[in-house]
Amino acid sequence: MALLAWGFGLYGQSVYLAELTRRNGWSTGLVSGANTTCWLLGALAMTRVHAVVARFGPRAVLMAGCLAMAAGVWLETRVTAPWQLFACMALVALGWAGSSSVAIATTIALWFDKERGLALSLAQNGASAAGFTTAPLLVVLTEAWGLVEAVTWILAGLLALILPLLAWAMRAPVHTPQSRAGLQTAALKDRRFWLTSGPFALAMLAQVGFIVHQVPFLLPRLGAADTAWIVVAATVAALAGRILLGLVIDRLDQRVAAAASMLVQAAGMLLMLAWPIFVGPSRAALFIGMLCFGISVGNMITLPPLVVARAFPPASYAAVVGLNGAVVQVCFAFGPGLLGLVHDLSGGYAAVLALCAAFQVGGAGLMLAGGRARL
Repeated sequence: MALLAWGFGLYGQSVYLAELTRRNGWSTGLVSGANTTCWLLGALAMTRVHAVVARFGPRAVLMAGCLAMAAGVWLETRVTAPWQLFACMALVALGWAGSSSVAIATTIALWFDKERGLALSLAQNGASAAGFTTAPLLVVLTEAWGLVEAVTWILAGLLALILPLLAWAMRAPVHTPQSRAGLQTAALKDRRFWLTSGPFALAMLAQVGFIVHQVPFLLPRLGAADTAWIVVAATVAALAGRILLGLVIDRLDQRVAAAASMLVQAAGMLLMLAWPIFVGPSRAALFIGMLCFGISVGNMITLPPLVVARAFPPASYAAVVGLNGAVVQVCFAFGPGLLGLVHDLSGGYAAVLALCAAFQVGGAGLMLAGGRARL
């Protein structure tokens, strides 16, 4: 399911952008604006995932989420008018809410307590794997067959695997899904929520923003072949980092682990920024910096639900994790645009790297401060 959600809902968007602008003559701003709208609508939908799961059960919600994602993307490849694009993005937003991080975390919590961190880490490995499986396959098949046929066949293959598993193999949850009115309103007034969501919002703004800009940053410095290699290596590092941390995360202070992940990403940014200034251009510095960035990418998706679980009682977990996901997503929806504006105003990516590092360091500081505070 994570392969479907991240492969088509996140990584695939760059493929759609290129094809829709070429085929329909639309501006990059129009297609990117529709994508931002999708993230914002998805954030709104995330706040209700817990209530829908409590009413209809996880199996029905996950199946509906996968089908909505598939239908939205399939229709998006066929749009011929801007209003159709925005309508498809609304459907993709519903699919994203019902098949990505919040839906997965809410479902995992119905079965796992003591080993929730490991279970969540393993379940969300598809998010990292999508970067070097679904996305490259989309690029290759789109060039060979066209976007419509590529999306159709990959979606058909994934749904043929996912839907039967959800329909027949998902047994009854160990815990009963809960949804109580007023939990999210109360969380918004609770400083524990903001000392948890605030750091992740800063870190994810930098992370998602840089992911969108990494190819334009690397391409003139490395060329197409090495850029592709380093991007794939960083994605594989994200998968490895998630697995390694998942093996021990249930025994660690998860706020410290989150802060450390943010600082590792900041170190990668600063290395790529400072090395050319003080030493000179270096492919090795870019490679190491990208690995530092990549190794924490997956953990920034896995850790928020775990930190929420430590800060809030089980009865409010599903409601608060959905609200946390919504707040974080609203912030990172503006990441690509903000970094693009900084690039244009400063005339390069040096200021972008510095700003990303500042967001990561600030997030780490807030995360550690929240651990010391009496939550």
